[in-house]
Amino acid sequence: MNDSANFPPRGGVRGAFLIADSGATKTDWCLTRNGEIIQRFSSKGISPVFQTQEEIAEEIKLHVYPVFKKSNIAAVYFYGTGCIPEKIQSVKNAISQSFPVETIEVYSDLIAAAHSLCGHSSGIACILGTGSNSCEWSGKEIVKQVSPLGFILGDEGSGASLGKQLVSDALKNQLSEELKEEFLAEYNLTQATIIDKVYKQPFPSRFLATLAPFLLKHIEDKAVRRIVERSFSDFFERNVMQYNYRKNKVNFVGSVAWYFADILREVAQQKEIEIGKIEQSPMPGLVDYYNL
Repeated sequence: MNDSANFPPRGGVRGAFLIADSGATKTDWCLTRNGEIIQRFSSKGISPVFQTQEEIAEEIKLHVYPVFKKSNIAAVYFYGTGCIPEKIQSVKNAISQSFPVETIEVYSDLIAAAHSLCGHSSGIACILGTGSNSCEWSGKEIVKQVSPLGFILGDEGSGASLGKQLVSDALKNQLSEELKEEFLAEYNLTQATIIDKVYKQPFPSRFLATLAPFLLKHIEDKAVRRIVERSFSDFFERNVMQYNYRKNKVNFVGSVAWYFADILREVAQQKEIEIGKIEQSPMPGLVDYYNL
């Protein structure tokens, strides 16, 4: 994959930078100038896969522009889920209707991870959140990417993958009876409701990912810990170990990586993989990237 990204402008751009990190449910906006965070704001998630250019433009016009309209914005850098190459121009067009600035750049969430975690240096950037993704980064562009394939065929190590295994183990009696009953009661679930949410309702991956906190809460249980260790092991073996991991540190961003960092590091050490950064959000690294 050759998903290149230009270096940010230096010296020639005056004013503040508006950086956005958008997921399916929420977009974090950060106004920054000279390395200082001036203002932060959250709006609804923006995804060109599920929204038209007009819908994205309307969301920004109504809810984002009023917050930043008095700021001297020189450039907008938007990172988001679903920002595949063929959708980038429509997102740029939508942004420009509210922010008619000369510099508007749109990148995928994977590029966000690479910019935030690796910057202008080579490395391996990984996302472990609701879903998972990864790439080998040269410092300028993605030089290799193993497709994540979604939670049914892939997304190893993700919240959705962890939730899927938790549900499967609970319903197939691989957990203790006490733990199984606690799990079903805590989320008000039955086998019937689980089948409905996974196979009939929209966004099953989001539902499954909401179950991951139960694993963290009961991580001392051997069966629970085995779920997490196995999922992380699969992520390393099926994704990371296809990259040049012997010469590059492996960096992570995302809630799952952040909250399960100790186990992530243990599994990596067993496989002789060197972990670099583990961050909950890409935003601090993105602020640094555009202000160094």
